[in-house]
Amino acid sequence: MAYLARYLHERGFDVRVPLLPGHGRNISAMDASSHIEWLDSARAELFARRARHRWTAVGGLSMGGSIAAILAAELRDLPSLVLIAPYLRMPKRLRWLSATSGLWSDVVGPIHSRTTRSILDPVEREANLAYGSVTGKSIHELALLVNKARRALPEITAPTLLIQSETDNRISAQSARQAFAELRTESKKLVLTHAGGHVITVDYGRERVFEEVRAWLGTGPGTSPQPGRPE
Repeated sequence: MAYLARYLHERGFDVRVPLLPGHGRNISAMDASSHIEWLDSARAELFARRARHRWTAVGGLSMGGSIAAILAAELRDLPSLVLIAPYLRMPKRLRWLSATSGLWSDVVGPIHSRTTRSILDPVEREANLAYGSVTGKSIHELALLVNKARRALPEITAPTLLIQSETDNRISAQSARQAFAELRTESKKLVLTHAGGHVITVDYGRERVFEEVRAWLGTGPGTSPQPGRPE
């Protein structure tokens, strides 16, 4: 998220990108964390921003999009929400792995999850700091978070921008359209890009992603996004 944060900061926004529990450390730390901790950490960061600024938007990429959706459903006065390739529906295989994780996780251990399709740009793929593996417990925690986020969509009233790549290997464009339709807010915009894999904040075409976010947020206080049409 550093590229996007820097882009917005250079255009006058105060940006905070929190490091969630279990992230940016090692696979054991990730396995020891829970979706409740991820949510609590993000919620605390958001409240801290709101205490400092009278206008605070929230956004997230992938799992961060799930967290952002849940927070937006909790806060009916949120001025703006940005969901970037939000993880709001798990593939059937992962749902099965989550449901059976108690049977195999301790025996199998971490399973390989790295792929060349999540980031198509080879330079950015090489620089990626993802663990490259997941555990049964982390899959289960993600499933619990995704279920909460899915239930939250009809409760979201904040103006919402959803950006999704049609070549995303993790989340289908159809899933994004379904999630978009479930949003309660009438002020919403769906942007489907045609470049990059899942991590579109670092991949090919990221400049368009950044500009769509900046345009949606406007100039901050005193502005509000206009209802958009899917494109």
